[in-house]
Amino acid sequence: MLGNNLSTLLALVSATQVAAVPSNCPRRHPPPPFNPICHVTQYTQIPAAVAACTHITLDNIRVPGNRTIDLSKLQRGAKVTFAGTTFWEYAAANYPFIIVSGTDIEITAAPFAVLNGNGPAWWDGLGSNGGRIKPNHFIEVKNVTGCSAIHDIYIKNYPVHCFSITNSVDLDVYRIRLDNAEGYAPNNVSNGLAAAHNSDGFGVASSKQVRIRDSVVVNQDDCVAVTSGDGVVVDNMWCNGSHGLSIGSVGGKSNNIVNNISFTNSIVLNAENGARIKSNSNTTGSISNILFKNIFLENISIYGIDVQQDYLNGGPTGKPTNGVKIQNITMQNIWGTATREGRNYYILCGEGSCSDFTFNNVHVTGGGKPSSCNFRTKGDFDCDGKFVS
Repeated sequence: MLGNNLSTLLALVSATQVAAVPSNCPRRHPPPPFNPICHVTQYTQIPAAVAACTHITLDNIRVPGNRTIDLSKLQRGAKVTFAGTTFWEYAAANYPFIIVSGTDIEITAAPFAVLNGNGPAWWDGLGSNGGRIKPNHFIEVKNVTGCSAIHDIYIKNYPVHCFSITNSVDLDVYRIRLDNAEGYAPNNVSNGLAAAHNSDGFGVASSKQVRIRDSVVVNQDDCVAVTSGDGVVVDNMWCNGSHGLSIGSVGGKSNNIVNNISFTNSIVLNAENGARIKSNSNTTGSISNILFKNIFLENISIYGIDVQQDYLNGGPTGKPTNGVKIQNITMQNIWGTATREGRNYYILCGEGSCSDFTFNNVHVTGGGKPSSCNFRTKGDFDCDGKFVS
C-alpha cells in the first residue's frame, strides 16, 4: 500500500515543500518555576505527577482498559514527555486514551518512543459505525491555549479517530507520525474489509490559529479534516491511504463556520479523495477563504478534486442543498492521478450557494469516470470540459 518506491515519494515531499510553517506564537507568560521532574512508571502515579510537577516523563506506561491518561489539569508551562512504549489494554467501552488541556504546554516524546493503541483488539471493519464498542478518540486536545505545542510523537494502531482538537487557540502540532498501516488488512471479524475504519488522522473544530505540519499519516479516513474554526494552517503533510485533505463535513453541528483555512505543500497517496470540501445535506453554515496549494495526488479512487453539498455519512444524496454557503475558494498547483474507478473532478453546488472559486494549474488525470462540475470556476480550470449547468 505504501508503494514500491518510498524513497522517491519522500523526495517528492522535499521537492513540494516551500518552507515549514514556523510557530509565530511568542510565549505570553514567563516560564513557571522549575519543579523537580516527575518520572512516572505506573499509570496510578499520573494524577499526582500532574498536580505536582511541570516536567513529567511517562515511561513505559501500561494503561488499564477503560482508563484515560488525564493531562487536562496540567500546570501552566508544563512539559510532558512519553518514553518507551505506552500501551492501552482492551476494554469494550468508548473513552479517550489521552486528554490534554492547559496553557503554554508542551507534549512530546523521547527518541524511539511508541504510543501503541492496540487497535487490532477493537478493529472490526466498522469503526464508529457499529460493531464492537470502541474508544472513539485516541487523544482529545481541548481548551489548549497560550502558545502550546504537540510534537515529535509516533502513534501506531489507534482504534478509531486519532487527534480531536477542539476549542484551542495558538497550538502548533508538528512532526507527528500516525501509523495505522496494519489496519489495511482484513481480520476475522471485518468480513473482508480493511479492519481499521473511521481512522481520521487530525480533526479540528472550533479552534483558531492551529498549525498542523511536517507530519505523516497512514490511515483509512481523512488525513486532516477541519469541520469548524478560523486560521488553521495545514502544511507539509504526507498522507497515505486516507480520504484526503478535507473541509467538513460542515452543517448540523454546534459550530458550522469555517474560515481562513489553508492546505499547502503536501502529498496525498492511495486515497479516496485528494482535496475535498463537503457540506451536509439540508443544513446551514459557512465555508469561506479556503486555500489548497501545491498538492500532489496519486492513485485517487473517488474524486481528485471534490466540492459537494449533498453529503451524508451513509452516502451522498446526489441532490445538493444550499444552506451552507461556500465562497472564496482557491485551488492552485494541484496535480496527479486518479484511478480508472475514480473521477478527476467533481463539483456539486446547491443553487446560489457557491461563489468566487478560482482554480489555476489544477491537473488531475487518469480518472475513468467522467468529471462533472455544476459551478463554473474562475482561472484556467476547465473540469475536463465537463462544466454543466
